[in-house]
Amino acid sequence: METDAITTLLRDVAAAVITPRFRALAQAEVMEKNPGDLVTVADREAEVLITDALRAAYPDTVVLGEEASAADPAVLTRYAGASHSFTVDPVDGTRNFVHGSPDHAVMAAELREGAVTRSWIWQPQHETLFVAERGAGVRRDGVALAPAVPHDGVPRGATSRRSWVGRAFPGLDPLALTWVCCGVDYPQLLTGGIDYLLYSGSRPWDHAPGLLMLTELGGAVVTLDGAPYDPRAIDSAPLVAARDADLADRVARIVSAEIARS
Repeated sequence: METDAITTLLRDVAAAVITPRFRALAQAEVMEKNPGDLVTVADREAEVLITDALRAAYPDTVVLGEEASAADPAVLTRYAGASHSFTVDPVDGTRNFVHGSPDHAVMAAELREGAVTRSWIWQPQHETLFVAERGAGVRRDGVALAPAVPHDGVPRGATSRRSWVGRAFPGLDPLALTWVCCGVDYPQLLTGGIDYLLYSGSRPWDHAPGLLMLTELGGAVVTLDGAPYDPRAIDSAPLVAARDADLADRVARIVSAEIARS
């Protein structure tokens, strides 16, 4: 499928099954996969529609959907060994969606031999689209984004680990809470709303789309030991995502050292 065709797929699915339920979910349409981990009928229906379309276009691909992997963890193993795959997060920021916040997104990424080659973030309530192709940069609503300028001040960071909100690591501003949605967090990095993000987990459907976008603009996503993030990894290692690679390494060293001391 051409990049524009997948863009249209994500937009159409959102228009058909996600947006009509925004601020209109019935109680029975919201469930818990695990305590506090919400899923809705919109998540499940959207993932099926996107997955079916990708499999029709690429019969041999492995599609790693957030909801499918929750139902069948073996999908994670097939994805980790696949030469061609997609990640799909049908409603990233489900808790925001359930509580009526517009900060949610539909995300997808394509991987070949373990490297992300294309990615999409569609924010239906903000009507904003980010698309990246490896070697061709990132476009926001069709306009190319400029690479980030290396940071020379006190970096502003946000974290998904609520117990770290307000914590000030040496040389860094106190951490704010992220937008609780990678499909909003990463675009904030891309456009300068924040300098770095500190995540407590590394699920591929959350981070593969933003990984390509950041690296295309000179940023990086690394584990706390400074290693580049592997989007096929199925563990849950903490991650640092930053607007420039030097800042990512710096934050990873600072946080790692503080954790070791605590």
